[in-house]
Amino acid sequence: MAQSVDQAQILGLQALTFITSDEALLSVFLAASGASGGDLAQGARSPVFLAAVLDFLLLEDATVIAFCDTQNLPYDALIRARLALPGSGADDHSDF
Repeated sequence: MAQSVDQAQILGLQALTFITSDEALLSVFLAASGASGGDLAQGARSPVFLAAVLDFLLLEDATVIAFCDTQNLPYDALIRARLALPGSGADDHSDF
């Protein structure tokens, strides 16, 4: 079942909150993304930025598991949300 863009953005915001709650993870995210702490609030309103947040979490299985466990979500929730946001290349595959 395809996920709505609104649901995906909400999950992206939850993922951003997860990242910012862990100082070490936040440091890695900021370094990897080139964002500054001040960019986070503005980025939270951007579907493209939220897609980047999800991409970051999806880099490591352990991070996916930790996030999904804290949110009580199935482990495929992040990839489903990512596919609903810009830049996934899945625009024609809404059945995933």
